[in-house]
Amino acid sequence: MKASDIPNLITAFRFLLVPPVVLALLNERLGTALILFFIAGFSDALDGYLAKRNNWSSRLGALMDPLADKLLLVSCFVSLGWLGWIPVWLVALVVLRDLVIVGGAIVFHMRVERLEAAPSIISKLNTFAQILLVLAVIISHGVYELPVLWLDLLVYSVLATTLWSGLDYVLTWSRLAWSKRDAH
Repeated sequence: MKASDIPNLITAFRFLLVPPVVLALLNERLGTALILFFIAGFSDALDGYLAKRNNWSSRLGALMDPLADKLLLVSCFVSLGWLGWIPVWLVALVVLRDLVIVGGAIVFHMRVERLEAAPSIISKLNTFAQILLVLAVIISHGVYELPVLWLDLLVYSVLATTLWSGLDYVLTWSRLAWSKRDAH
């Protein structure tokens, strides 16, 4: 093992955190879920910091890191939807958006050219809104009941950014694919 493998090992650790987070949520051990979610968030920040600071970025890490993030968030959304704490329609929309993006990325990579994943600003905003909603719901059910207005605001923020970012990815990649096709 080389020092440059550390960010990828931290990302692999984040994949391993998904089942315990889900089990904690489903068993309504919300303090445990919150701690594990924060550890996952810290590990995400740490692996990114180490990769950038030490020039340890890799193609594998660039693919694994967003997958680990998505797996954690989608698993939390599905779990919270299962518990009835967030609307099932929102869970379905978040999952559908991610399936469209992953499917589009695979098709683009196989039919157009090697894909270089670069999240857009709206996609980063969507991820941030999703994280805030997960945290707010866990906190509201386990620590301190937040006003319904705040939770509704977060639900509709996730709705808006999910639709916007999904449409943005589809349009951006479609334009890029058409321009590559027309160039040949």
